[in-house]
Amino acid sequence: MSILKRLQGTEGTPTPVPVGKDTRPNSAVQARRITAPTTSSVQDTYLDLKTRVQNKLLAGLDPSTDVTKVNEVRHTILELFEQILAEENIVLSRPERARLFEQIAAEILGFGPIQPLLEDEQITEIMVNGAKNIYIERRGKIHRVPVSFESQDHVLRIIDRIVAPLGRRIDESSPYVDARLPDGSRVNAVIPPISLVGPVITIRKFSKNPITIEQLIKFESITPEAMKFLKACVESRLNVVISGGTGSGKTTLLNILSGFIPSDERIITVENAAELQLRQEHVVTLESRPPNIEGRGEITIRQLVINTLRMRPDRIIVGEIRDEAAVDMLQAMNTGHDGSMTTLHSNGPRDTLARLETMVLMAGMDLPVRAIREQISSAVDVIVHQSRMRDGSRKVTYITEVSGMEGDVITLTDIFAFEQTGYDNGKVMGRLRPTGLRPKFMEKIEAAGISLPPTIFGAGERRR
Repeated sequence: MSILKRLQGTEGTPTPVPVGKDTRPNSAVQARRITAPTTSSVQDTYLDLKTRVQNKLLAGLDPSTDVTKVNEVRHTILELFEQILAEENIVLSRPERARLFEQIAAEILGFGPIQPLLEDEQITEIMVNGAKNIYIERRGKIHRVPVSFESQDHVLRIIDRIVAPLGRRIDESSPYVDARLPDGSRVNAVIPPISLVGPVITIRKFSKNPITIEQLIKFESITPEAMKFLKACVESRLNVVISGGTGSGKTTLLNILSGFIPSDERIITVENAAELQLRQEHVVTLESRPPNIEGRGEITIRQLVINTLRMRPDRIIVGEIRDEAAVDMLQAMNTGHDGSMTTLHSNGPRDTLARLETMVLMAGMDLPVRAIREQISSAVDVIVHQSRMRDGSRKVTYITEVSGMEGDVITLTDIFAFEQTGYDNGKVMGRLRPTGLRPKFMEKIEAAGISLPPTIFGAGERRR
């Protein structure tokens, strides 16, 4: 893709900044030195220099340059950058020169001021609240960072750069959008008039190296016994729903559990914005599509779930159920597509069932409540609930069996439950413990040739 075409398509044609010609004799020409911005006037001078160098740089680049070859383009930009500074007789200290170059390179190849934040692996979330207020999440805690955009229009240009390659749009008639970055990070953008603080960007970063089982156990998000139990559930083709609040780690856990699916099975994933990172070879990824500018062409999660049934799936994985697609997901689970998995937002295992029931009713079907509950109890085998604790840590707090119906009520049995023992030095203390109850679906696990020791369910466990 051409650099100029890319920038013009997302940022508008760069406006050239006239460079005044120095009419003094050569002997009187003095090297101009730009210092790091410390006052408003110096800040304006610095931005003027940045704009001038950036525009000359764009004018000097070959329009046919392929920006996907980042290292080559970066080397070309560096050569032109040094040349322009020499031609303009601008003297910068080494830190200032490096800073200016990185800012310009981020504008051309990346996502402007937030590019360094995207490259910081310790940052898990980036929140842009207008041009001047940027926050990050690091280790579960939110911090404000001394980074800003030049203007609200600058934020809008970066949003356009994110959504344009995906064929999505954002404007006054459609002022919010879900998208993803090339590395799979999830992006949500909201612009005026519905945002009163200017354009807002929320980026849920995905680690370049996906979190492993060992790391989850090390972080005390789950115990080895509970993970072994969940592995047996996936391998024996039980239907699993992962529930929890926003940012509780549902998708991360779904990624890990999907890794237990045997490699000889055909997996079809359905998502709003593709973010699952499955390692198996035989995976088909489907992504929903919003309506176009004429209000046509929308492809919903529900339509995709229905379509997957014609694609000979062994497993169906839906990134998140949030509407009437729940009807078709339950139907798939009840019609031979065992081992399917999905996530949804809820406050606990019992609330997960209530949300599923509500989402089925959203489909407009005039079904008795008992019939809906029977479908849910027949379809779902295990609910894994995650919570984000007050210290910022994410923990599995319940692993619950959907054990059947008693009258009109779905019965639940907690197999594992988190037991908090205290709060010490800003850290939640506790452990996910077995309740001592064996699930009724143990027959399915044993029929799959999987043997779990009684100690997993707490037999003979000594409290510690």
